[in-house]
Amino acid sequence: MIGGEALPASLAKQLKECVRGTVHNMYGPTETTVWSTTETLDVFDGAISIGRPIANTQIYLLDPNLQLVPVGYPGEICIGGDGVVRGYLNRPDLTAQKFILNPFSEDPESRLYRTGDLALYRSDGRIEFLGRMDDQVKIRGHRIELAEIEAILGQHSRVRECAVVARVDLSGDKKVIAYVALRVDAARDPRELRNYLATKLPDFMVPSLFVFLDRLPQTPNGKTDRRALAGLDVVPSTDADRFVAPRTPLEEVLAGIWAELLGVDRVGVKDNFFELGGHSLLAAQLMTRLREVFRIELSLGTIFEEPTVSALAAFMIAKEPQPGLMEKTAVILKSIDSMSEGEVLESLHARPAG
Repeated sequence: MIGGEALPASLAKQLKECVRGTVHNMYGPTETTVWSTTETLDVFDGAISIGRPIANTQIYLLDPNLQLVPVGYPGEICIGGDGVVRGYLNRPDLTAQKFILNPFSEDPESRLYRTGDLALYRSDGRIEFLGRMDDQVKIRGHRIELAEIEAILGQHSRVRECAVVARVDLSGDKKVIAYVALRVDAARDPRELRNYLATKLPDFMVPSLFVFLDRLPQTPNGKTDRRALAGLDVVPSTDADRFVAPRTPLEEVLAGIWAELLGVDRVGVKDNFFELGGHSLLAAQLMTRLREVFRIELSLGTIFEEPTVSALAAFMIAKEPQPGLMEKTAVILKSIDSMSEGEVLESLHARPAG
């Protein structure tokens, strides 16, 4: 009988191989006497269900207006029935907030406990747990369930454990970051994981960065330590973790601009702009910055077609005669140590065009 935290499919498979009897996935908070739903695990592909309510228990999935959501749509898990406790000792304010009148019962004393957890009803009546409501984040105007990304990423055959968090980078941009511990001998390939998630999630839910760890930090009781993750340095994982430093003055300037926009410590010439956390809004900012610094007109589509520093540098050289481009690059590099970025840009803007 497994409870306390969401059960990954990979762990469920390992348990099934190790135990002779059946494996039961249990869900329920202390406020409803610990267990409220149960699922006997027979199928281990995809997200693991938390099953159906136990006897004398009702599970309602409600929207913010406390209305029932349709099948397949996420809603807050609200629990009714005999297992619901009376409230919190000496906390009438919190009791009133979390234990609400049951709108689906004729008993005036009936209460629902608002768990703060999100789930959806599958078409077969089973419940799929999605995560905590307070794990919701807003990225570029979209509300994202981090737990949903985690659940799907955890289904990848090479992923042993994972955690998905939202962090604000050095540029002030909020990014979704996936921390991943792989199975033995699995290649650290962020592109494979990104492509896998892209087939199952909308683009704005695919993590900007993948950080590979030998194992995720844990709290003393064995749960993922998200505070420890928040304190880790973010070093994006590139293909096979190979880093190639800039080889020319132009690549050096481009890598510096990328690092600032993307909020990362370093950028290699083979790193992909989008695999380092870039998106269409940052791509537009990049084109503006290149126009200001180099006086060169590049379309937004350029970065999608030439997404690495080396490819973009080669494209820029082909577009503009080398002497002019190299002269501007030399001015930037010469000025960086002694001038602020604004002063460098002002100096460049003061020069005759071309």
